[in-house]
Amino acid sequence: MVHIVRAADRAVSKSRTVRFEGAASGTDISFFAVDNDPGQGPGLHTHPYPETWFVQSGRALIVAGDEEFEAGPGDIAVVPGGVPHKFTNIGDGRLVLFCVHDAGTMVQENLG
Repeated sequence: MVHIVRAADRAVSKSRTVRFEGAASGTDISFFAVDNDPGQGPGLHTHPYPETWFVQSGRALIVAGDEEFEAGPGDIAVVPGGVPHKFTNIGDGRLVLFCVHDAGTMVQENLG
């Protein structure tokens, strides 16, 4: 059976970011479709599984463990499970990226 989650059926959010947890739709993949303004991004956190980012537009500063690098349109970054990480929109416009979680339900530990 195909599962379709219509935009009108999603929970209302204060942000433009969409959160999808796949378990309810029969898949072991979840994601954030992020749409952040300059300076925005999550705080440092970890997941017990890998997270893959695909930057569609804008520029991100990514911190993962001891590494720090910039990513732009078309770039893909993969952070291993258990590695503290975060990203920040460092551009002048919106940052649009997809954060793919290798899990049907997202598990996140915020580190401060």
